[in-house]
Amino acid sequence: MNLAHQLEPSFVFEALADAAKACGVPAYVVGGWVRDLLLGRPTKDIDIVCVGDGPALAEAYAQRVGDAEVHIFKNFGTAMVKARGIEVEFVGARRESYRAESRKPDVAPGTLEDDQRRRDFTINALAISLNAADYGTLLDPFDGQGDLKRQLLRTPLAPAETFSDDPLRMMRAVRFAAQLNFDIDADAFEAMQAQASRLQIVSMERVLVEFNKMLLVPKPSYGLKLAYYAKLLEQFFPELVALAGVENQEGKTHKDNFFHTLEVLDNVAAAGGDLWLRWAALLHDIAKPATKRFDKRAGWTFHGHEDKGARWVPGIFRRLKLPLDHKMKRVQNLVRMHLRPIALSKVEVTDSAVRRLMAEAGEDIADLMTLVRADVTTKNPGKAKRYLANFDAVEQKMAQVEEGDRLRNFQPVLTGDDIMAALGLPPSKEVGLIKTEIREGILDGRVKNNWADCWAELERLAQQMGLPVVTQLAPPPDPPDQNLAQGLKD
Repeated sequence: MNLAHQLEPSFVFEALADAAKACGVPAYVVGGWVRDLLLGRPTKDIDIVCVGDGPALAEAYAQRVGDAEVHIFKNFGTAMVKARGIEVEFVGARRESYRAESRKPDVAPGTLEDDQRRRDFTINALAISLNAADYGTLLDPFDGQGDLKRQLLRTPLAPAETFSDDPLRMMRAVRFAAQLNFDIDADAFEAMQAQASRLQIVSMERVLVEFNKMLLVPKPSYGLKLAYYAKLLEQFFPELVALAGVENQEGKTHKDNFFHTLEVLDNVAAAGGDLWLRWAALLHDIAKPATKRFDKRAGWTFHGHEDKGARWVPGIFRRLKLPLDHKMKRVQNLVRMHLRPIALSKVEVTDSAVRRLMAEAGEDIADLMTLVRADVTTKNPGKAKRYLANFDAVEQKMAQVEEGDRLRNFQPVLTGDDIMAALGLPPSKEVGLIKTEIREGILDGRVKNNWADCWAELERLAQQMGLPVVTQLAPPPDPPDQNLAQGLKD
């Protein structure tokens, strides 16, 4: 098969072919770009293998396209050139293998065939020649085209050898299966199960790159189920695996919390949730095994799993090399609060309860409502409809309260700095007490969140505590409208 007419953008491939000829090295487009071209998917960055010096070819290419950003990685024998918004990566053909105890491969120069054999799957071992004698010819030594048609992930060599050479390929298998909705070849899957423990020699950072890509597919549960049955999850995420299973006692059972979690994750994905909301879905019930108890009257309970789960989040993020910044805090907050709207939906919703929910959720309130809706996985249509209608009522009440109170991002208009200036105090216990009392008054509905009412409450509390007001402050200008009602509609 010749694909010369499909090598676009033409300026890239013409420059590559000319550079390869000038350097006297055979060059080929390989891997994902070729695969996606044949699948009709959008093609992204271009990978080039040459039988020779990859960095030298990169520099020759950069000279031809002009105004290029060139990065040479001499220690790895690779290079990257970015020009006109297109990234091209270069590497010399090579052979790779891992020692049993090593996380880094042993690399040696090789032929194109060596390079194709070391690829993870036949669909990624496809290559297109950029050489004058056979420009545009598809080179497919392992029937990758057939596997694309069969929607099958199969290894070029014996699966045990392919996965032993680089254990990360097992994670790539479940990730590609999830992204492309492909099956994994039976022999390959058996080899993954047999070699799952070898994943532990791979750095957590590399594992998590694949895992996060898997979480971002439209239906992430498919890849997670494959990772579970292949025994990959237990190598790096035992807390998630511990959710699996159903226990029966005195005729009472609980749901399988692993598969429930995957349903919630799929629901969040279907609602357009970003990566961190998907992590919140993944972790929302993570502490259920640790809090599971059986009561003859109540049956199975998981009291406090939301608080314990929230306490676990930083440790899980740290071990998995996930960011420990505001993203982690966001996930932790959502895990901690994921039962709160459910509790509110079962009783008559008061303004005070809604204010507290909104204040504690802060900017995560819309994500929280997405999560609790996703948590409805009952197969009883009547129950599902009733639960969702209750959440509608909670959201309507939230919109009404926000519209009436103008909570201004859920913070009192009178700040700690204002209190210190008015009372002539440094940071102190008294300042903290007054700030807390004003906030509680707002949440309870006793104090309106405007300057006049908050100032009057400050004066009352100061008098009660025997503290004089030494400075009369002017109200600040009104901030931009922070309207939760509109956010919920959006």
